[in-house]
Amino acid sequence: MSRFSTSAWRGRIAVGAVAVLAAGVLGVAGPGVAAAEAAAPGGCPGRLAKSVKFATGELRVYKNRQYACAVTVATKPGPRRTMTVTLQPRGGRAVVDSGRFTRQAGPVSVHALNRCVRATGAVAGRAGSTGWILC
Repeated sequence: MSRFSTSAWRGRIAVGAVAVLAAGVLGVAGPGVAAAEAAAPGGCPGRLAKSVKFATGELRVYKNRQYACAVTVATKPGPRRTMTVTLQPRGGRAVVDSGRFTRQAGPVSVHALNRCVRATGAVAGRAGSTGWILC
């Protein structure tokens, strides 16, 4: 037989559960997770670094410490239409999300620590691009 009774184990489990819950709440609300690092409505983490509007949509580029992320959002969500988002780090291959979407293309992300990136986005034949940014 163990030295602890069943009620003692229940008490220890309850204390452990409270400690884990408190650590989770403090971890989420603590200074290590900034509000700017939260995921944006388009699905990209980080802060908005550049926004390019064009006739049928908007290209948004986000940046956090190591990655750049891009999404193309239609001005008026609705029927499926051709949308594309492309993100390329300088010296690297472009990442593309292309297809027929109702609301947005992307997100796409690339490793961009100390690297410039360029992004292009298109909705229904109209496009916008950033040129080299985040250098």
